[in-house]
Amino acid sequence: MSLAVRVIPCLDVDAGRVVKGVRFTEIRDAGDPVEMAKVYDAEGADELVFLDITASSGGRETTYDVVRRTAEQVFIPLTVGGGVRSVEDVDRLLRAGADKVGVNTAAVARPELVREVAQRFGSQVLVLSVDARRCPPDVPPTPSGYEVTTHGGRRGTGIDAVEWAARAAELGVGEVLLNSIDADGTQQGYDLQMLRAVRAAVTVPVIASGGAGALDDFAPAVEAGADAVLAASVFHFGQLRIGDVKKALSAAGYGTR
Repeated sequence: MSLAVRVIPCLDVDAGRVVKGVRFTEIRDAGDPVEMAKVYDAEGADELVFLDITASSGGRETTYDVVRRTAEQVFIPLTVGGGVRSVEDVDRLLRAGADKVGVNTAAVARPELVREVAQRFGSQVLVLSVDARRCPPDVPPTPSGYEVTTHGGRRGTGIDAVEWAARAAELGVGEVLLNSIDADGTQQGYDLQMLRAVRAAVTVPVIASGGAGALDDFAPAVEAGADAVLAASVFHFGQLRIGDVKKALSAAGYGTR
């Protein structure tokens, strides 16, 4: 694990606006991404994650524009994901100002994409975004009990989430952003069992995502193996502040930046 735990706000972007919902539904507007990024930078966020949650081909230019404008305004690492399907997509996002790029659905469909991106740009720029859920009762269980979903958590794949994270790490991803679809937007805490399982399977950093709702939720995620903690709505709507999360982690004995 890294020495300092990173605290990362996540901005789900749709048509140039930050939105937030519960399990990718009940979407509501949360603000302008560039302005919010500036606030989080000033508040001490260690990194930012932008996820283009619709990623339609027609809206891609909007995403590039948001990335460009944000990169001009903030000086912390920026990870951008959503709709990344090729080495060329990664190249364009990096040129627009992203420091790291997240892949999800396209990598599940064609795992070789991970190797291609890592060989071209280096593992340090590549984040595997894993939207995972507990296997529903009506589908055959995976070995870990968790399956990978795609298309914003709407489509099950039958692929074991822990095995997929391990395979992608072998192919060259530099980091795993592990998002619990079950916990997403619920503010009931991170899925600690899933975190522990993935932590045991990979040596690359793991970002915990999905479920943060209170200051007491963050330290258990780090104890379960997270190198970074990510949250969205609790930051966007003012329930928690970056500094308070860092204080809570420090009080629990975890260093922050």
